Amino acid sequence: MQGRVVVVTGASAGVGRATAVEFGRRGDRVALLARGTTGLDAAAREVEAVGGTALPIVTDVADYDQVEAAAARAEGELGPIDIWVNNAFSAVFAPFTKVSMAEFRRTTEVTYLGYVHGTKAALDRMLPRDRGALVHVGSALAYRGIPLQSAYCGAKHAIQGFHESLRCELLHERANVHTTMVQLPAVNTPQFDWVLNRLPEHPQPVPPIYQPEVIARQIVYAADHPQRREYVVGASAVATIFGNRLAAGVLDRYLAATGYGSQQTGEPARPDRPANLWEPADAESGHDFGAHGSFDESATRFSLQGWLTRTGLSPTLVNLGAAVVAGTKMVAQEPRAFVDALRNKPS
Repeated sequence: MQGRVVVVTGASAGVGRATAVEFGRRGDRVALLARGTTGLDAAAREVEAVGGTALPIVTDVADYDQVEAAAARAEGELGPIDIWVNNAFSAVFAPFTKVSMAEFRRTTEVTYLGYVHGTKAALDRMLPRDRGALVHVGSALAYRGIPLQSAYCGAKHAIQGFHESLRCELLHERANVHTTMVQLPAVNTPQFDWVLNRLPEHPQPVPPIYQPEVIARQIVYAADHPQRREYVVGASAVATIFGNRLAAGVLDRYLAATGYGSQQTGEPARPDRPANLWEPADAESGHDFGAHGSFDESATRFSLQGWLTRTGLSPTLVNLGAAVVAGTKMVAQEPRAFVDALRNKPS
């Protein structure tokens, strides 16, 4: 499994950066794609420091020509691509009515079409060789939309549909190229410090929050075992997906009551905060944001559910147990909102 050629998009920070380092730790040759040179260069140094080979390539995944050129360069300098990880995204924190159509389009082009562009560039190279793995980094929000993130949730839902359609086609062709998806929980990444924000308070991930290294380990495992159609990381993500399948209407009302407050810290939003929708956040400041966001104190470094799914136990049984535990905690935290949702009442 070691020494393979890997491409990771969105590799300058957050989950993408942690994933690139995790691949580097086992000696892989990693092409890092992102827009910001400061973060890319720092990520490349981290990959090299743990024993990998790094190739930083400045790329806007919303532009297919740039993605295709990056893929050609990766193969020219590192060798045939074995694994392609689609991870880059952008977002806007705001009610839908306060998001401009240009902002919505840009979020969709990066977060959804960026995956399409990466997949096309990868398959054009993998299918003639009849080998390779595609990993799409998704989210529980690929199944369950939440308030204040309509553009992001819409894009993640689109990725889910694209992944399922592509998987069917690859199965039909009996290709030895596989596609899988990793559905994420809330993660402590710098996105909450640089996402375009129109909320009155500083945005935050909905607890419980996981460190990006938890996700990176699952992505690397998924890349090595891409025959499974998807992996879900974190009991909270499992509970959200299961809950939406069982009682989507109840979740609508529950999130209407709790979704605004749970995504804001209570601290006023800084008017001078960066926004990376149109330009990389490190473009002007030259600041390296790293893999972690500002929630280290409340983020966990381990997911029992994620670890158990990598041990060979039945993922269905593991996820069912995780959903029950996490769902019980969710109800205990907001019992009034949950009861009102069951009663079909606004809270």
